[in-house]
Amino acid sequence: MRSPRFGDCPEPTAEEDCVSDSRTALVTGASSGIGAAVARLLAERGYTVYGTSRNPATAPSIAGVTFVALDLESTESIEKCFEEVGEVDVLVNNAGESQSGPLEELPMAALERLFQLNVFGAIRLTQLVLPGMRRRGYGRVVMIGSMLGSFPLAFRSSYVATKAAIKGFATAARRELAPYGVAITTVEPGAIATGIGTRRTHHLADGSPYTAEYDTMIEHLDANERGGIAPRKVAQKIVAAIESDSPRELYAIGSGAPAVFVLQRLLPRTVVTRLVARRHGL
Repeated sequence: MRSPRFGDCPEPTAEEDCVSDSRTALVTGASSGIGAAVARLLAERGYTVYGTSRNPATAPSIAGVTFVALDLESTESIEKCFEEVGEVDVLVNNAGESQSGPLEELPMAALERLFQLNVFGAIRLTQLVLPGMRRRGYGRVVMIGSMLGSFPLAFRSSYVATKAAIKGFATAARRELAPYGVAITTVEPGAIATGIGTRRTHHLADGSPYTAEYDTMIEHLDANERGGIAPRKVAQKIVAAIESDSPRELYAIGSGAPAVFVLQRLLPRTVVTRLVARRHGL
């Protein structure tokens, strides 16, 4: 079966569709933001699309998308989701949580929960879909990371660590999977206007010595996100990666990408770190 190519047809409109050879895709966290935009675009392009939500009954109606339940904190839920959907050609690991707080004050329970949501859950779901992809000789796995995984920011250490972790898994596994026609890649969005700031979890102790700087960082972070690019643009980048014959190891979009990655290679690491901090008022 021919791999569908992003350039085979124009951006779909309400009047036209682009059939993608009946590939099946599973998009986690598809009830809002980037996940919803990816699920919608894949459905427009002819994929059979399953989107996940903790509660499918409250998920939005997206034409061509079937919602299934998934709680990444539960191994049982992850395995049940896979059993319900069955084997897929495309997996987009998008679901997760945004967390902030000074390293000194991050509760271990919160850290463990974040890693389960952002890393371990995604990896377990990936493990479940890979055997079928390998047997069929085709598969695409996309990890939705964050540019903070490449450009760390103070008071975001836990979130940065989870995004760096899933990129590490994806990058290391690429050589393992390539001989079987399976490509695994990471897409790192920068500032995206998804409203995620309103859902971010905060861990700041009462009377914390970090309060002033923390509040400054959050104020700038929220402002950057409000002025970020639309989720649809990120979805187009993700679908381009999925439909490439040879997906790259890393894609980035928003917040000056790819120019900032060029600067990262040219400038000393300490200078880049200071520039990231300054962008967030620190």
